[in-house]
Amino acid sequence: MNRAVTFSVLLAMLAPGAFAHELRPAYLELRQTAPDEFEALWKVPAAGDDRRLALYVRLPEDCVNLTDPRGTISGGAYLEHWRIRAPAGLSGQRIAIDGLTSTMTDVLVRIEFTDGTTWTQRLTPQVPAAVIPKVASRLQTAAVYLELGVQHILTGVDHLLFVLALIIITRGGWRLVKTVTAFTIAHSVTLTAATLGFVHVPQRPVEAAIALSIVFVATEIVHQRRGRQGIAARAPWIVAFTFGLLHGLGFAGALSEVGLPARHIPLALLFFSLGVEAGHFLFVGLVLSVVALARRTRFPVPRWAPLVPPYAIGALAMFWVIARTAAF
Repeated sequence: MNRAVTFSVLLAMLAPGAFAHELRPAYLELRQTAPDEFEALWKVPAAGDDRRLALYVRLPEDCVNLTDPRGTISGGAYLEHWRIRAPAGLSGQRIAIDGLTSTMTDVLVRIEFTDGTTWTQRLTPQVPAAVIPKVASRLQTAAVYLELGVQHILTGVDHLLFVLALIIITRGGWRLVKTVTAFTIAHSVTLTAATLGFVHVPQRPVEAAIALSIVFVATEIVHQRRGRQGIAARAPWIVAFTFGLLHGLGFAGALSEVGLPARHIPLALLFFSLGVEAGHFLFVGLVLSVVALARRTRFPVPRWAPLVPPYAIGALAMFWVIARTAAF
């Protein structure tokens, strides 16, 4: 077995996630407007105009609806808005998501209180409920956003394919270290700038451009295989930095859907970024480990096999370019 086969196996592992929209997290936001009143927003992943995940919010028993939930389908998600009264408040109370245990998704719960404090918690199929603490700790906020960052990168197949393409074209070693470092610096800059409101870019063109960046690097790998050294092969860190700016805007789009706690914005942003980087290094470590194991086994492959990974990466990315451009 050689590198071509190894990367083909990794592509096969990534491919199912390319269409797994049910892996997108749901989102519950409760915004306090009075001592015992809250505005509620419930966002659930949807497929089409009439299908949504069967997830339902279970609030404390003494909560009553002041308005009926108003549901709409928008941007691939089902949205509900309504107002509730919680006579005993929400601190110390339990919130649960019915139906979560039978899905593959997570739910991010975010509660904003009138005193400026924010509580954020990630609910999973294994832990579909949580008790709202009286005081949200900095440690809890850091842990939640670190986990969100790791989850985002490991379920973001387009970002992983770009990193995989960089690994292929650099062939490991110090070139890979410099390239990944450049990518990290670049997307950290734009992630911070966009999240803090210094940069405003429509998300759909950004997502299409991210897919196009994968097509570009895949094309450069094909040229490299045929003996023509393009800029990505000669100076991959420059390409990684340039396109890393785009990928950072994509990360910012994901973070904007979640929001940042008002009193812990720098902390949450820092740990989300650290989570993204941890996810990157986990993926790079996995790829390099598989390559190292593959080198121990010799398996005859056709001469055209080294072209399979870049063509597969480029084809999938080009599909995303067309689909995302058509969605403008």
